[in-house]
Amino acid sequence: MPAIEVTRLRKQFNVQRNREGLKGALLDLFKREHTLVTAVKDISFSIPQGEICGYIGENGAGKSTTIKMLTGILVPTSGDIRVNGFVPHRDRERFAREIGVVFGQRSQLWWDIGVIESFRLLRKVYRVDEADFKRRLDELIETLDLGELLNRPVRKLSLGQRMRCELVAALLHQPSILFLDEPTIGLDIIVKTQIREFLRKINREHGTTILLTTHDLQDIDALCSRVIMLDDGHIIYDGGLDELKDRWSKGREIVFQFTDAVSLERVRSLTEGLDVRWTIENEMAAKVWIPREMNVSDVLSKVVSRAEISDIKILETNTDEIVREIYRTGSPEAGEGIRG
Repeated sequence: MPAIEVTRLRKQFNVQRNREGLKGALLDLFKREHTLVTAVKDISFSIPQGEICGYIGENGAGKSTTIKMLTGILVPTSGDIRVNGFVPHRDRERFAREIGVVFGQRSQLWWDIGVIESFRLLRKVYRVDEADFKRRLDELIETLDLGELLNRPVRKLSLGQRMRCELVAALLHQPSILFLDEPTIGLDIIVKTQIREFLRKINREHGTTILLTTHDLQDIDALCSRVIMLDDGHIIYDGGLDELKDRWSKGREIVFQFTDAVSLERVRSLTEGLDVRWTIENEMAAKVWIPREMNVSDVLSKVVSRAEISDIKILETNTDEIVREIYRTGSPEAGEGIRG
């Protein structure tokens, strides 16, 4: 059974439309006008147990609406959802024990009491056995280095400290599926790295399925092998991250550090007959662009055999560039890739 199964999922909202001017405001007092807005448009996907999947899109694409339907907060307008076999909005009580949820902008901890007291309250909410709770809590506290924070009120925590505590709160009942909505928003790079390492660990050791929405595409690079891309409520890409990079990569760039000064004419002669493009970085270094269909080793062997090289650096197109280009063109099928 897949961890998450979504079939032709749709969500529509009735949104009030405000009329302009004083006259419009007076009319709105007596008779309001509404517009039907479709946030999620008949999407379908399946996520197997144990996968870490990135769910990405621009603001307003429908990411958070989808997450809220998958977690039972919103009721779909139409379509079918199964999460661990449950229909989220129908089986709320039993379903809640199967999932953990972290919303980067909202807290599930009690603001004015110590962190440990929030954890104890959540143990009762989820009806976790005392022995299981202590074992699980000790493991999470050690892994996320929270020992000094347990008696501190949540309102006195930094954002990074609070987010680590939010992860513990979401995992105390050992859910098999974890939903993360912008879990690293506003965090510094050190805390982001800690959280990414922790998520990899629980996935590896406990087989936890993770669905991650984020604007930080470094999270996707670090954690996900698969990505689902949403645009205006539609899925425009669902597949492997490596496949997306291969399809949209501008190719590779290699920076060569030479032992002697080089000119553009000199480096071009090193790869004569190959369809590559050179640029000079400085008097001792040059960069060559290699199209994605060409074997990098062919270029390396030619250059290394004809010149003295002190250092080599291979550069790849990053995920940020790829996603920006896809949204610019409107579809991952729309172009031949990002060109250098």
